[in-house]
Amino acid sequence: MDPKLFLTVFSTVFIAELGDKTQLATLLFASKSSSGLLTVFVAASAALILTTLIGVVAGAALSQYLNPRYLSYAAGAAFIVIGVWTLWRA
Repeated sequence: MDPKLFLTVFSTVFIAELGDKTQLATLLFASKSSSGLLTVFVAASAALILTTLIGVVAGAALSQYLNPRYLSYAAGAAFIVIGVWTLWRA
């Protein structure tokens, strides 16, 4: 395992997820079911693991056909569009 890659991916995803809708939804579920906190934790963790698996598989498949640089450009453009759309709706 590449420690530099691990740290880069971990820190990027960790920062991106702070205050995200996923974290807020998990917070809401945890606040409503104090007796089922472990269930909320396991279910939210499993969902994040599955969506991450889908992202890794899709990224690996797309990189076979597209230059990873273009994937980065597309992802950056999508984030900008989502940001502008969010600001416009606010």
